[in-house]
Amino acid sequence: MEIKNTLKYHILFGFVIVFMNIFRKYVTMGHERFISNYNFFAVLLTITFFIAFFSVYVLNIRVICPKTLAKKNLIYFFLSQVSLFFIFPALRYFLEEVVLYTITGYHNYSEKSRTFWYYIFDNSYYSLKVILFSTFIYLLFIFLKNKNKIHQLELEQQKAELSALKTQLEPHFLFNTLNVFYSELAETQPKTAKGIHKLSELLRYLTYEAQKDYMPLQSEIKFVKDYMYFYEKRFEDNLFVNLKIEGEISMQEIPSLMLIHFVENIFKHGIVNDPSFPAEINIQSTENHFILKTRNKISLVKNYSSNGIGRENLKKRLSLLFDNNYIFDFNENDVEYSTHLQIPLKK
Repeated sequence: MEIKNTLKYHILFGFVIVFMNIFRKYVTMGHERFISNYNFFAVLLTITFFIAFFSVYVLNIRVICPKTLAKKNLIYFFLSQVSLFFIFPALRYFLEEVVLYTITGYHNYSEKSRTFWYYIFDNSYYSLKVILFSTFIYLLFIFLKNKNKIHQLELEQQKAELSALKTQLEPHFLFNTLNVFYSELAETQPKTAKGIHKLSELLRYLTYEAQKDYMPLQSEIKFVKDYMYFYEKRFEDNLFVNLKIEGEISMQEIPSLMLIHFVENIFKHGIVNDPSFPAEINIQSTENHFILKTRNKISLVKNYSSNGIGRENLKKRLSLLFDNNYIFDFNENDVEYSTHLQIPLKK
């Protein structure tokens, strides 16, 4: 949940807190005492109290929890919560005993009660209350956000499976037929047999292996190489696509069929037979990240605007899988199209 979607709930929660506080005083003090004690100074004290209360609430829920609890830095989280235990009374003291006293000439606490440790102790209940409330609300929104993300991923997976089912032939029949062709041509026409074998591997990967959410990086790269093989056969010596791979490529995992989106766009919408402007596919594997950069000349016949749906679907998938922990940029002009993708590696 983004702030624009949760702000209304925070405001509603604030109104509930204020109402419950006033209602508690009304019940414990009685009607007459409540009315008589609620003078102008009491209203100002209530306002300053809630300014301090919700200042700490916002500080915890918007700064401390996202920077500590969300990143599992429990030590920093604990130390930050302890600091809030002192920040709340400090804010309240400043607003009531400095600002409000300057305006009205009245103190909320007596002189003896304004000693440091007594003031901290007397506000400990309210400090603990705002800390627990804000942390609970933060965790609640995180839980709802993750639950919604899981639901969206399940829907996307179901859509993908349904789409695959609609376009699949009976896989066993298809693979058996390809194996028969491969066996018949293996000795007499080895080049043709090799192509059939690679086609069989492509289909098998799409049908069985790539149904998982994540696949080994080396499997995804092999799939891309097999895909490019058929274009090499088609263009022969007129294919100019440079594939560069850097870093250790092993069993690190990335989302399945993520690479093929970028490679397929190059062959479908780009020019790959111009030796003066070869297409580039750069793959880099670092310790924690997978980085992909592509660059190609744009075909005058086809343009990338027709591929907007696929690009939006990719961005949606990246957001569901990695939240904001990814980079996906693309640049397009009249001559070339380039992309930059960086995602965390799953080990």
